[in-house]
Amino acid sequence: MRLVWTVMFALASSAAFAASPEDDYIAARDKAIAEIAAMESTNTPVETLDAANEKARADLETRLTALLGPFTVKDFPAAGKINIESLSSSDVGFGMLDGLRHGTEDGPSIVASTRGLVERWLKSRAAETDADLKLPTSFDAALKLDAFYTQAIGSDAAFTGTLDFALKKPEGADMVIARLGGWAQDVGPNYDQDVVVTVVKGNSVLIAEAQATPPLPKIAACDAVWSAADAAAQKLAKQATDESDENTSDAANAAWTKGDNDFRACLGKSLPADAAYPALLAQAQSLADKMAGK
Repeated sequence: MRLVWTVMFALASSAAFAASPEDDYIAARDKAIAEIAAMESTNTPVETLDAANEKARADLETRLTALLGPFTVKDFPAAGKINIESLSSSDVGFGMLDGLRHGTEDGPSIVASTRGLVERWLKSRAAETDADLKLPTSFDAALKLDAFYTQAIGSDAAFTGTLDFALKKPEGADMVIARLGGWAQDVGPNYDQDVVVTVVKGNSVLIAEAQATPPLPKIAACDAVWSAADAAAQKLAKQATDESDENTSDAANAAWTKGDNDFRACLGKSLPADAAYPALLAQAQSLADKMAGK
């Protein structure tokens, strides 16, 4: 009997310490990243590197498909593509959130992940030494930051929020965060905005983005805010060119950045009173409801 209990205890202990599907995925991902880094260090031809990258991403995509299980959000494709665009640290799209993207880059899409994968990803971002890449480990705090969406689901542009929608939390959802914002590589008025909605339900984390419908209306008062800031910044930039004054150039960039922030603040304050706002709010609510399974 003692032998039986010893064997049973050993089996139970082994099961307790067995790697989870998330552990297996992370180990496979990190191994692929290390192998590609090693190939790069030996000046492997680009074609060979690209082939290795795609093969590894395909393997990880298969693992994620099994890990995440069936995806059944209405109006979105059941099959997803890996969200990480590259496993090479020298490429754009490296280090994005682990998950599957259902939809297209040009149309509505949802990135599906798990709370565990998001928390692991945030932990890696909290260790970043670059202040622009550093994120909090707190799940709730991170989902409210522009930098989270820039790094998690974007690759070649930065996300800047315009306003947050106050949604009714769908039944069964643990958390819903909805934002209106734009993707851009530079500062300045950006009326090409997306509705971005995150729904957390149990262990599931879904992040949707869709072009704002209807398109944002032009708001003259907000355009005037940017025009004034742009004029001031250009004057400082010209002064920097004439005097070769680096400090003045920094001042010009700061003026453009402040003008961009002030423009978006104006937009966020003005939109709720605009005729387009109810439709934008309804679009965000509809996305949240679909992701929650309503």
